[in-house]
Amino acid sequence: MSAAAATAAVLFSGGLDSAVLLFDRAQHGPVVPLYVRAGLAWEPAEQQVAAQLIAAAPRDGAIQPLVPLDFTVRDLYPPTHWALAGTPPAYDTPDEDVYLVGRNLALLTKAGIHCAREGIGRLALGPLAGNPFPDARPEFFAAMARALTLGLDRAMQIATPFSSMHKEDVIRLGVQLGVPFELTLSCMNPVGLHHCGACSKCRERHEAFVAAGVPDPTTYVASPGR
Repeated sequence: MSAAAATAAVLFSGGLDSAVLLFDRAQHGPVVPLYVRAGLAWEPAEQQVAAQLIAAAPRDGAIQPLVPLDFTVRDLYPPTHWALAGTPPAYDTPDEDVYLVGRNLALLTKAGIHCAREGIGRLALGPLAGNPFPDARPEFFAAMARALTLGLDRAMQIATPFSSMHKEDVIRLGVQLGVPFELTLSCMNPVGLHHCGACSKCRERHEAFVAAGVPDPTTYVASPGR
């Protein structure tokens, strides 16, 4: 099956939210997972995990092969930036401290161009309820879809189906869909392919499993919160 036959593309990082989103969208038709490499410190581990998860996905033809795209931000952020240097803020840091300026703008621009070339008119990503960043607001996604439609001369929809959900809700949905959570990576400083247990993404992940009442299958190098 060619990419042009897909009903949608998903911005897929190999993380928990995007994995559930990928499996969810596959319930509605063929879907292409897109991984945009921006030059961030954790991306080599993410890509390996993403490939493993795609390989383990149900072989019914709905989830197509992973498509890697490059759109570096290494010339936009200083070399000392924590996301490039691999030194993320502490475990209990607020979301505002891990904001990457223009992240969704860059991802959607690159992915949108790819979708236009492949004849895919729907692009999904997984921001959750309470996301405080300016490029995760409904008005931004509406404006971005309009800009891509105008600039690429092709109708483009941007879907954010988890925007009213919290991470624990996403985990419960993932259980229903059979997502292999142990093959996902939500960490800003992975050790090999394992979660560090010391960054705020690890905190969010572990707390969400607890809130969902689902056993956390994650391997943390350090016990979360310690």
